[in-house]
Amino acid sequence: MSGYILVVDDEPDVEVLFRQQFRRDLRSGRFLMEFASSAPAALQRAVDTHEPSLILILSDINMPGMSGLEMLPHVRAQRPDVPVIMITAYGDAETRRKALECGAEGLLTKPIDFALLRQEIDMRLEQAA
Repeated sequence: MSGYILVVDDEPDVEVLFRQQFRRDLRSGRFLMEFASSAPAALQRAVDTHEPSLILILSDINMPGMSGLEMLPHVRAQRPDVPVIMITAYGDAETRRKALECGAEGLLTKPIDFALLRQEIDMRLEQAA
């Protein structure tokens, strides 16, 4: 069974960037990656997804409508088994504190360190196996 990663970001170029960075993994079926352009769409996918197993949610903090931080408690209530890592352009201590208080497993700052993210995904895949 492949792991399933949900990326939540309202910027369309994020999908292109992630698909490019993880091209080999996606092509080989090592894991699946889906994209939601809003927090409500991501919440629906997180609740509806059972197979393949949802192993990680990566969410931007700043989005129109419901922010990633506002989405986080809802995701944690519906899917406490799924870790959420927040992504932000502002990696200051206050943003980190808020994300962790709301239930995030961690915080990545933009530009994203894809080597670090790959390590995180590898760890989640091992845990899911």
